[in-house]
Amino acid sequence: MQTPEPQQRERVPEVPAPGAATEVDGLTAATDLAEVPSPVEVRVHADPALIPSVRAVAADLAARADFDLDAVSDLRMAVDEACSALVPLSAPGGQLRCGFTVVDGRIAVVARVPVESATTLRQDTFGWRVLDTLTDSAEVLGGDTGWIGIRLLKDRTTT
Repeated sequence: MQTPEPQQRERVPEVPAPGAATEVDGLTAATDLAEVPSPVEVRVHADPALIPSVRAVAADLAARADFDLDAVSDLRMAVDEACSALVPLSAPGGQLRCGFTVVDGRIAVVARVPVESATTLRQDTFGWRVLDTLTDSAEVLGGDTGWIGIRLLKDRTTT
């Protein structure tokens, strides 16, 4: 595997301000959550026992992006909470997909699972309050009836 040329590495899109809807993490107004492109993506069976693997990737990416220890911990807990909220909603045999985009001290995370029918994710729970507190932005993604997801943004400069 060859290392990309410097001009290739500089073509990374900018991560949006918290709450802004852009295409940085592959999301557009009308999105197909099954195919959200991400520079790093983890796919595991939608099983609570596999969430620690996804959580570890989130923590590693944050540490490599020079997040301080508190921010690494916050992102790890937020990813854990997002995945824990999504896994029970997954269709039988579905995959938990978690994509990470790291740019300029910000990490965008899109976690998603396939669902059998249109479903919603409650945002009036303690778990959602945790997500909201630990990240700069948290939103439910339900752009199509086949998938449901959560998008998180964490900025290294805000703690």
